[in-house]
Amino acid sequence: MPLTVALDVRAQLGECPVWDVDGQALFFVDITGRALHRFHPASGAHAVMTMPEEIGCIGLRKGGGFIAGFRSGLWLLDPEGRRETRLADNPEDQRASRFNDGRVDPAGRFLAGTIDEPKDGGRAHLYRYDRRGLAELAGGLLTSNGVAFSPDGRTLYHSDTPTFTIWRYAYDPATGEATDKTLFARLQPSETDRGRPDGAAVDAQGCYWTALFEGGRIRRYAPDGRLLAEHPVPARCPTMVCFGGAGLRTLYVTSARHGRSEAELEAFPQSGSLFSMPVDVPGLPENRFDPSV
Repeated sequence: MPLTVALDVRAQLGECPVWDVDGQALFFVDITGRALHRFHPASGAHAVMTMPEEIGCIGLRKGGGFIAGFRSGLWLLDPEGRRETRLADNPEDQRASRFNDGRVDPAGRFLAGTIDEPKDGGRAHLYRYDRRGLAELAGGLLTSNGVAFSPDGRTLYHSDTPTFTIWRYAYDPATGEATDKTLFARLQPSETDRGRPDGAAVDAQGCYWTALFEGGRIRRYAPDGRLLAEHPVPARCPTMVCFGGAGLRTLYVTSARHGRSEAELEAFPQSGSLFSMPVDVPGLPENRFDPSV
């Protein structure tokens, strides 16, 4: 079935959708709009929590609330999105760097990457945060994205969006160490299709779903890297996917309209909206950040 509009929100840069199984609600951010959104699909209720700066990613937090990545660093938020505690500074030059994509690992740590906004120096990184502090997992990146884990938690996926690549690592949930980096997939851009891998999620069969920014579609890859399916999105710039709804059998997709041309927005007027479609294979419940890990 095609993707349709689930919430006509017109976010500037919608990102990081996360489904809360307990509350049956979807949370997502608008990075440049400096907002955290809460959406209850069953009732249609929608709330917007204003943020003091650009918010790149969130993770659900054990006991309620969130961990979130901002330009300034990683923070704990309460259930209403109010900042409580700064956990770690962004160690990069914040004039040209902010936290971008992130996800909680199976043990309760938070993995979050940054974006090198000039995209000319490979100064972005993927970091791990736990009670030991912030640690680098990967460097030399332009835009860290696509963090997701296999169902057993022993494979980490990660993309560098402007280089059109998705990587796979052996991941140790006991230590949070990522090793044995191998190429999972590399997209081939063309003059008419600049689709590149953005935010992602893994389903219960271990297949990796990724949104293709400037590609107008999402893809599903088998665990061995074979392309299994492709679905068009009614926006040129889908940004990230997640699974939610009853039985985690609804795929949600965020999208962007910030910086897009008038011609593109005329062709795709619902850019920035939240889209959805039913899926046969359910997703995996989101892990929750545990400050004690």
